[in-house]
Amino acid sequence: MNSQLIDQLRLRLGINGLPYEIPMHPKLVHLTLGLFILAILFDIAGAIFPIERPIFKFLGVSAIRSGFFDVGWYNLIGASVITFFTVAFGFFELILANPPTDQISAWGLNASMTMVLHGLGGILLLGAIVAMTVWRGLQRYHWRKNESRQVQWGYLLVGVAMFGILFVHGTLGGQLGSEFGIHVTAAKLIQQGANPSLLPK
Repeated sequence: MNSQLIDQLRLRLGINGLPYEIPMHPKLVHLTLGLFILAILFDIAGAIFPIERPIFKFLGVSAIRSGFFDVGWYNLIGASVITFFTVAFGFFELILANPPTDQISAWGLNASMTMVLHGLGGILLLGAIVAMTVWRGLQRYHWRKNESRQVQWGYLLVGVAMFGILFVHGTLGGQLGSEFGIHVTAAKLIQQGANPSLLPK
């Protein structure tokens, strides 16, 4: 925990060691995940549309191939924008963290190493998502502007690979909260066998 920063900013920390009641980073993480995953899944749906078309026709669903690509594109833009806030809140909350020194995660890492890996991973993922947005934009507006399939297969493969990276990165973040109790006082109390409902309101 950076006590000098807290003093300079005149922060009043609450029960979870933050100047607000509930950590913001995990909430924003789920927005990033949801938007990015939907972006790739809708692009995949658009790419394999000729296979799906008879199913939609059988179900009486009127679907347009370009509609899938529109949803994929705008979700990816949303993921890029929100991820800047996700990473910013993540680093702010890491600075205010007070990691335990006597615990090891299920992956055999201590809290400090988990924080370092999660922080570096956040920056790399932000760069990767922005790079994929640029790549996707070039496909949409230049390279495949007149093609019925708006995305390259390589782009979709990279997107699916990103799912695995996001899973590993998200698990590290989850360990910080659930196993080390960073900014989650209730988790610490549960580990100690105490009743989290006794936390002051």
